[in-house]
Amino acid sequence: MISIDCLSHKFTDIQAIIFDKDGTLEDSGDYLRNVAQKRARLIDAQIPGVGEPLLMAFGVNGLTLDPAGLQAVGSRHENEIAAAAYIAETGRGWSASLDIVRGAFTEVDRVMESTPAAMFPGCQESIESFAAAGIKLGIVSAATTSQVVNFANYHKLQSYFQILLGSDLQFAKPDPRLFQFACQELGVNPARTLMVGDSSWDMAMGSQGGAAGCIGISWGRSGKPLAMADISISKLSELNIS
Repeated sequence: MISIDCLSHKFTDIQAIIFDKDGTLEDSGDYLRNVAQKRARLIDAQIPGVGEPLLMAFGVNGLTLDPAGLQAVGSRHENEIAAAAYIAETGRGWSASLDIVRGAFTEVDRVMESTPAAMFPGCQESIESFAAAGIKLGIVSAATTSQVVNFANYHKLQSYFQILLGSDLQFAKPDPRLFQFACQELGVNPARTLMVGDSSWDMAMGSQGGAAGCIGISWGRSGKPLAMADISISKLSELNIS
């Protein structure tokens, strides 16, 4: 029986850990901010005046990205809908608004499709130790599944993770059914599975999905502890097998 010690908490009989990707394993803040800025710029070129409101909606303020903002935690579909709503307010039809957004997003994807960002320090070692102990591992992300797979392939994590799931599924965060589906795919009980993420949506998904524990990770970013987190850590190495 495997236990995970985490500061003042001990989680017993743990069979699996499910991780978020962006902001949890991957230090992708600058990349996501650049994506949001380019999306807003391209849309503003067609619909002058919506660029700044879009950046606010995406959670971008100058050189900072709100880790709880739409760009950081929302799926591509949710970002598309939010952007299209701003365009529709200018008097354009909904279909035309979506076409503008999807065209801009696709163009940004083409320009920004690049090497994944680095992992946060110590993630590789922690992942290796969890896998060596026999803990099943998965990633559930608001990014697309292809982006999650690309991240795992680039960092040579394929042998450690049994599932790699993105936002292009029937369920999206914070729907607890997504967490339960991931557990089903891993062949584990949610009550024997930990959820580790950097957003309140990760915590809500895990908590409402029946997780053994929900662990918020900040990597030293300032901010309040995540709602519904059982405990908050600043780095992954604060999770220890016992």
